[in-house]
Amino acid sequence: MTRRGRTAGAAAFLVLLAGCALPDAPPSRSVEAEAAPGSAASQPPPHRRWGLPSPLSPPPSPPRHPARPADGLPPVLDRIPTPHKVVFLTYDDGAEKDPRFVDMVRELRLPVSMFLTDSVVGPGYGHFARLRSVGASIQNHTLDHAALRGLPYAGQRAEICGQQNKLHSRFGIRPHLFRPPYGTYDTTTRRAAADCGIKAIVLWRATMNAGDLTFTKGPAHLQPGDIVSVPSTETPTPMLRERTTRLLRRVQEAGLTVGRLEDYL
Repeated sequence: MTRRGRTAGAAAFLVLLAGCALPDAPPSRSVEAEAAPGSAASQPPPHRRWGLPSPLSPPPSPPRHPARPADGLPPVLDRIPTPHKVVFLTYDDGAEKDPRFVDMVRELRLPVSMFLTDSVVGPGYGHFARLRSVGASIQNHTLDHAALRGLPYAGQRAEICGQQNKLHSRFGIRPHLFRPPYGTYDTTTRRAAADCGIKAIVLWRATMNAGDLTFTKGPAHLQPGDIVSVPSTETPTPMLRERTTRLLRRVQEAGLTVGRLEDYL
């Protein structure tokens, strides 16, 4: 045998020996099979996690902002005249600080508006900073939740502008929307609100209480453009997130979705 032949034979022997020494390769596993029980791959979609039968439909592109009234004062609205199949979710006072509600807003991308009263929020502004960081808007609901109608201009202005200043110091913003406590207001309220930088006074046509929806006027069902108030409750149950799930089911049953109020005002 030549030297070249001996070299080739040795190489073939080494390859054969290495092949015999190697164990069988383990069968490959799919990414899905390797997903841990708590991983994202094994989690239900957000709408299922929050008790909804289907995802919320995305809202349509908002229209141009409506013109202001002829008197130049902020308009007072309990619904938005729009052909879009949207309703608007608003939350009052700031008494409830459900941490899971922050998760709900983030995961469902809910465009909610929080109308805050300083004396009710107390030391809990951090909770609303977290809500704002996941997409909620912060709006004005006075310093002390006083019924404004009939109060002198100076008193009304102090309640509204005082909360504007509080929210500016906390969040660096001066809200453009204002909700008067108990829904009571007069022309003086509109004047004071305008002087505090408010562009619209927001009431509501529907209220989501602990039980179900109630309506201030008109048809007893949700309609496009309705502004819905979700007030704080004095009972620990149902939790805010549970009342919101119940409300969202009603929204979906009506063939509607949730719009961002600030886009329409």
